[in-house]
Amino acid sequence: PLLAWLLLRDGGEDDPSRVAAFVTFSVAMVTDRVDGELARRRGLVTDFGKIADPIADKALTGTAFVGLSLLGELPWWVTVVVLVREIGITVLRFVVIRHGVMPAGRGGKLKTGLQGLALGLYLLPLPAFWHPVEVAAMAVAVVVSVVTGVDYAAQAAHLRRTSTRTAARRSRADGPAV
Repeated sequence: PLLAWLLLRDGGEDDPSRVAAFVTFSVAMVTDRVDGELARRRGLVTDFGKIADPIADKALTGTAFVGLSLLGELPWWVTVVVLVREIGITVLRFVVIRHGVMPAGRGGKLKTGLQGLALGLYLLPLPAFWHPVEVAAMAVAVVVSVVTGVDYAAQAAHLRRTSTRTAARRSRADGPAV
């Protein structure tokens, strides 16, 4: 909510608010990264964290994507493609959760980092000559988002096919061996 308020304040034209939105976004991204590293280092990774952390990431980046599109600074198609990917992967994780948890992999972490970089550039009130850099960073982030989304879908299909739950269901369906 703070990010949205700072970003949209005075129609997105208040430079100090935009800088504060960037700082808010950056602090949230950095603390999320540190939290994940601490959890892994100390052996505190939980199934809940594997599900909740990506949802929190999506809420943060989704707020920035929607806010920037509302301001007319980011095309809506970019926001729609990214949000459909994010929501689709989240739903997919819940669909296959009875077969196993799909934690964020390297591709997902790369995607989050690239989205963070691109969104950070868009959040800052930069001079116009930075616009091609913003567009290029966002283009790379969108491509990686789509590619990793396809990869997660393939992983989910593999997990579902090879899980012990599926194997048990197949053995029950086959009946006793004769």
